[in-house]
Amino acid sequence: MLYFLENDNYKVGIDTLGAELHHFIKKDENLEFIWQADPQVWASHAPNLFPIVGELPGQQYTFEGQKYDMKRHGFARRKKFELVEEHHDKLVFQLTEDEETLQQYPFEFRLLVAYTLEWNKLSVTYHVANTSKQNLYFSVGAHPGFNVPFYPNEEYEDYFIEFEKEETLHRHLLSEDGLQNGNTESVMEHEGKLALNRKYFYKDALVFKDVRSEKVTLGSPRNARRIEVEFDGFPYLGIWGKPEHPRYVCIEPWCGIAGRVGESGDITEKEGINQLAPEQTFARTYTITIL
Repeated sequence: MLYFLENDNYKVGIDTLGAELHHFIKKDENLEFIWQADPQVWASHAPNLFPIVGELPGQQYTFEGQKYDMKRHGFARRKKFELVEEHHDKLVFQLTEDEETLQQYPFEFRLLVAYTLEWNKLSVTYHVANTSKQNLYFSVGAHPGFNVPFYPNEEYEDYFIEFEKEETLHRHLLSEDGLQNGNTESVMEHEGKLALNRKYFYKDALVFKDVRSEKVTLGSPRNARRIEVEFDGFPYLGIWGKPEHPRYVCIEPWCGIAGRVGESGDITEKEGINQLAPEQTFARTYTITIL
């Protein structure tokens, strides 16, 4: 079921399935910025990733000697959330453990995904609460896909992602199974802009660990429209699209990262895992601003 936030200029739609952002529309132009989930290309819009980000070795992990199965990016994106707050400018969705989640994730938790629309800015906040009596181990992240190009008669490779600061970045390469393989490749050397090029995605996502910037801007010199994504507090950043279908790009702030080839599989030792004591909470916010 879709719920909407709306003001004079923008309309935002969120589905209870996955608490997933489906629409961010500039009303006077009827201009949709979110990828519309073509099932022949990529059948998602902007999934929320929890309780892992990326892939696990063999899609499995262990906790206290017990083995559990979990698919890429976790289960939250496939679960129906409950709407627990509804205001003219804010919607809050909740997911808690159930029999199905406990089979693959032996923790009690509360995940809130809050959307707040303020003029041209959409804030997305993840609240994770540990409601169990043991430490909670988790990752959380965003995966919004943006339509590129914005307008007809433009080309995908007209577009760029501009970083807030000059960057020297190396991508952390992934295996065919989506795991970090230990290799890196230079992408930017003392530069501020990354030109979109489908060639990058033949090796899966661009995965960055050492981004100095706290925001990036998606745009083209052929128009004045920009999308700004701000991600203070997210230590990892992914950029992804399908090279054979250059019609969108995902800009993905993560508090977590894919597993490594040859790692132990123990979730408590996983890179990027967050640990939360009983009755403690964790919160991170990223924003999407239409400029």
